[in-house]
Amino acid sequence: MFAALVSLLIFSADGVAWEPSGCSHQDVLNHLNLTRTNELFSMTRPVKYYKRPTHVSLEVLLYAILNVVEKEQKFVPYVWTVTRWHNEYISWDPQEFCGIKNVSLPVGILWKPDLTIEEMAEKDKAPPNVYLTVSADGLVEVTNDQVLFSMCRMNIYKFPFDTQRCNLSFKSIIHSSKDMRLQPSNNSSQATEWSRDLMPTQYEWIFLNLNVTSIKAISPDHQDVIVYTISMRRKPILYIINFLLPVFFFLALDLASFFISDSGGEKLSFKVTVMLAVTVLQLILNEILPSSSNSIPLIAVYCIGIFALMLLSLLETILVMHLVEKDKKNDSDHTDADGDGRSDERNMQTGFQHGVQAWTQGGVVYSMPETPTELMPLTKEVQSGALCQTLEKLSGELKQMERTLTALLNGRKKKDKLGYWTQVAARVNRIFFFFYLTVVSLFLTILFSKWT
Repeated sequence: MFAALVSLLIFSADGVAWEPSGCSHQDVLNHLNLTRTNELFSMTRPVKYYKRPTHVSLEVLLYAILNVVEKEQKFVPYVWTVTRWHNEYISWDPQEFCGIKNVSLPVGILWKPDLTIEEMAEKDKAPPNVYLTVSADGLVEVTNDQVLFSMCRMNIYKFPFDTQRCNLSFKSIIHSSKDMRLQPSNNSSQATEWSRDLMPTQYEWIFLNLNVTSIKAISPDHQDVIVYTISMRRKPILYIINFLLPVFFFLALDLASFFISDSGGEKLSFKVTVMLAVTVLQLILNEILPSSSNSIPLIAVYCIGIFALMLLSLLETILVMHLVEKDKKNDSDHTDADGDGRSDERNMQTGFQHGVQAWTQGGVVYSMPETPTELMPLTKEVQSGALCQTLEKLSGELKQMERTLTALLNGRKKKDKLGYWTQVAARVNRIFFFFYLTVVSLFLTILFSKWT
């Protein structure tokens, strides 16, 4: 130690400090005999007694949630993994090498644990780290960043207000618990806090927590397993705007269609158009949700329920239009009777005109005396009798005209009054509207209470 201090104080003649030997990483590697030609360290598990297991600690941190594919039930996270274990063949005294406590080596030189992920669906596409770090006490550390394509069973019952939990299960491929013991280096709270600090941003999914579970082997022939459970919640605003609200608006249009007249075919064509629009949205939903699911998602119940209500409304419209058309057919059958009524009216007017003319002519004929002296008694007598006959005839025609007018007025009242089936259709339409509005309100209330 004293010699090393003295050597540091010695300067060369040109004023540059003298660098002692044995202060480079290559000197440490030469001391450990770690070269590419020496494959002893990379071939076998680094223990001096074969019954002693190698203790491997694992640390996993979530950096980003890249993608969640519901249709394929695939989860793509970006994680950082740190693996540590002890190599019993490696050690040196840092004081002998100018305080060097760790060196970096190529990954292929030393033995490393064969860890795999049970849920892996595709090979990691991120380039692996080509170096590892070795400490003076023999601790070996490998750090990797990985893009994992893993399988995750999605629970889409509350889609798009769902919370997903995906597992990453790490274990050895060939080493059992008697050869290698696997343990986590951090707990759930630490992993969650550190992952939140690492995440630069969150896109469609909000990271909730990272739960760490260590499963010890039940027998020496089984492997230890560490399960990292990533919990995340979806941001539903995009699905609300692009899917839920349009379907709700179509339902509102279907409710508004009750105020369209049933006399024409516009109401029927309008309802059919709205149903076709909802069908297109259902096809879009089919491309999002996975085909295999244990339960029917609430969003599917939402679409099917609204589609069924619209179908029921369409059938009610067809029934109402049938009743209205039935009344129109009955009105067309009474067209001939209306023609007879008009002929009676014309006959009445003709008779009235004849009566007036006869009365006028009678008054003129018999009111003008031929001579004022000779025919005065006879003229008065004849004129009085003719006037009585004319008045009696006119009175009979007036009574007949009164009866005809009464009949015509009654016929017009009946015609202006709504038909029987039209009244039934209006009553059915009114009752069904309140029933439809009540069912829609209950359906949406119950559905959204389960959703949220």
